[in-house]
Amino acid sequence: MDSYQSSQSDASVRPFADRREAGKEVASRLRKYAGRDDTVVLALPRGGVPVAYEIAEALDAPLDIFVVRKLGMPGHPEYAMGAIASGGIRVISDDVIRWYGISPAAIEAVAREELAELERREREYRRGRPLVDLRGRTAILVDDGLATGSTMRAAVQAVRTLGPAKVVVAVPVGAPSTCEEFQDITDDTVCARTPEPFSAVGLWYRDFSQTSDEEVRQLLEDHAQHVRARSADHE
Repeated sequence: MDSYQSSQSDASVRPFADRREAGKEVASRLRKYAGRDDTVVLALPRGGVPVAYEIAEALDAPLDIFVVRKLGMPGHPEYAMGAIASGGIRVISDDVIRWYGISPAAIEAVAREELAELERREREYRRGRPLVDLRGRTAILVDDGLATGSTMRAAVQAVRTLGPAKVVVAVPVGAPSTCEEFQDITDDTVCARTPEPFSAVGLWYRDFSQTSDEEVRQLLEDHAQHVRARSADHE
């Protein structure tokens, strides 16, 4: 496994202008994946999509979304007992379930609630398109930052079940300890900035306004059009 990449140059002490600028910086650290037909960029919506758009454009790689919904423990929703993800994937932490004695009925109740939001996002963004085939490919999972990393950790587990050759996590900013932890579960981790002390992802963006459903759809369509145009140029 490659060690995670970070940089603490003078430029890294200032916040990113926005997620698009952040994506360009991350893309500059992923050049070894550029122009390869086995690379796929997967964005965690919604905030990961503008970041991933710039990465996919720079690498000339397909862009898709990977919707992940954390399954929070009953009474402690911030604590993950598992996750559901695109493609009908469910990942459950057996250790957490056993330790806290969480019943199957309680798990199902949380899963039903999160599934409703996952399916809504799938309909909004995918418009009937299937998830890109990841078998034997390098899947680059992208979000706008890593704090505790629980959602991204669930995404890595879920993507692994789809048979990629490699799983890469790439983010503009992350807590140093979280970025280090991802070395153990990915083939490559890129955290462009790992500020110390780290308090919140949003502090590292001048514009951290919420990404809308419309922006997600527009970026996915814009990238698909660019891919079609480049493909036509090569014919």
